[in-house]
Amino acid sequence: MNRVLSVAEERFPIAGTFTISRGSKTEAEVVACTIAEGGNSGRGECVPYRRYGETVAGVRAEIEAAAAAVSGGITRRDLLKIMKPGAARNAVDCALWDLEAKLSGVRVAETLGIASPAPLETAFTLSLASPDAMAAQARENAARPLLKVKIGGDGDIARIRAVRDAAPKSRLILDANEGWTGDNIRENLAAAAELGVSLVEQPLPAGRDAILAQIDRPVRVCADESVHTAEGLETLVGLYDAVNIKLDKTGGLTAALELRDRARELGFGIMIGCMVGTSLAMAPAVLLAQGADFVDLDGPLLLARDREPGLIYRGSLVSPPEPALWG
Repeated sequence: MNRVLSVAEERFPIAGTFTISRGSKTEAEVVACTIAEGGNSGRGECVPYRRYGETVAGVRAEIEAAAAAVSGGITRRDLLKIMKPGAARNAVDCALWDLEAKLSGVRVAETLGIASPAPLETAFTLSLASPDAMAAQARENAARPLLKVKIGGDGDIARIRAVRDAAPKSRLILDANEGWTGDNIRENLAAAAELGVSLVEQPLPAGRDAILAQIDRPVRVCADESVHTAEGLETLVGLYDAVNIKLDKTGGLTAALELRDRARELGFGIMIGCMVGTSLAMAPAVLLAQGADFVDLDGPLLLARDREPGLIYRGSLVSPPEPALWG
């Protein structure tokens, strides 16, 4: 077997500025992996994340280090043993899924036992800003059924209230990105409940969230930074009500499927999320998200320019990928 792996670093401008509690950015920096065999090729995309110690250069080097194993025909299952969870493995794993579909003529959805993957309602993300600025974002997107609201600092209750007033009919997810503290979490959760919030995502720093087992949680709380793979998931029982599964954290679709299934066994709600990337990064996640409780795959909607061809978005509905894109 002679599979050839190649890597490309790419940048896609964001429409405006994307801001969370840890900072702002104006472009998505992605790394794409292509694995070619004969006249077929499979692709995968990942988004290196500094919060997890990743850089574009480091992720590229990790992917390139797997080239010999890929050339030798490594399986997706064995890939889990030679690469650690994270963005690099995600790109390689998803490229292998795509290549296998191209070589066999069997769509990934069919391999997963999904007879007819359906369009999904995705959240649309509002960047962290002042209450007035966030209200303006919410007003512009008030027709969307689900909004994800980036918060995580002083004055969050005013932000939540401003968004709720501007988008009274939308369901709301709050994403604090580890920005709350033990001192303000009770007050913030109470306000979230009063304002009809559906889910609060990662309110406290990972590893400093034990208080969640000791306080009332009037709104469901979802783990993001606190969960990467199925390993150790049992330790989050009693702390969180749901988990946010992202391919860039699990290290690909193969590990994400394991995490999803184990989370369901343990009684967690399922959210499928993303980093800010292109349709190529979202495509496998759309299949993973079939049947999920919450879907947050709006990366391409935040970009000024997406890949061609990309996923089809109609409002907040995202359709499953066509073979020309992935899978």
